[in-house]
Amino acid sequence: MGSKNKLKRFRENETFVNVVQPSRKEILDGFHLKSKWNTFFKNNNPIILELGCGKGEYTVALAKRNPNINYIGIDIKGSRFWRGAKTALDDKLDNVAFLRTQIELIDMCFGVNEVSEIWITFPDPQIKYKRMKHRLTNPEFLKKYQQILTDEGVMHLKTDSEFLHGYTLGLLQEGNHEIIYAHHNIYINSYSPLEATEIKTFYENQFLEQNKAITYIKFRTLYK
Repeated sequence: MGSKNKLKRFRENETFVNVVQPSRKEILDGFHLKSKWNTFFKNNNPIILELGCGKGEYTVALAKRNPNINYIGIDIKGSRFWRGAKTALDDKLDNVAFLRTQIELIDMCFGVNEVSEIWITFPDPQIKYKRMKHRLTNPEFLKKYQQILTDEGVMHLKTDSEFLHGYTLGLLQEGNHEIIYAHHNIYINSYSPLEATEIKTFYENQFLEQNKAITYIKFRTLYK
């Protein structure tokens, strides 16, 4: 994408009512929407997050299916989620928002028990050991997620990375967390959840064209 297009999207994001772009300082000093996202959506419906949402395809698709649930796509790259934010506005979806921030600040953006579910879709697997701290399912991140999830809150990991799938599965088993569903190739398993198979992102379609297996885990962490 050219720099002019990026700048245009950044400017448009600033005008979108469904986009929230706090500075790091604003978050560290006390984010005004933490524990108050119901005031943003003007209702008390459950909140589901998509972390590293990219173009926001999963966020928007889930929101269309479930109008009584609020969805928030989170990514540091606003030029990417511009597409999802614009689609949500064009389709008049009032249960969609996008938050531009780093995932490491997630527990400063949402309050305790404020989130019902979290989706992590096709994140960078960060294969090198020295990059482990950036894996979105490492123990430190999982603890942050658990802080903001309700007691019954669940997580979903959908990825083309066999490495990340295996790493996460091993971590969950070692910690005696609750694995609700797991499969190394959801499109060859007739019991795979529809929410994991009926929505495909742009990159997922590319992976499928390359005959890559798409893995999925639905789980509940038990750090509390």
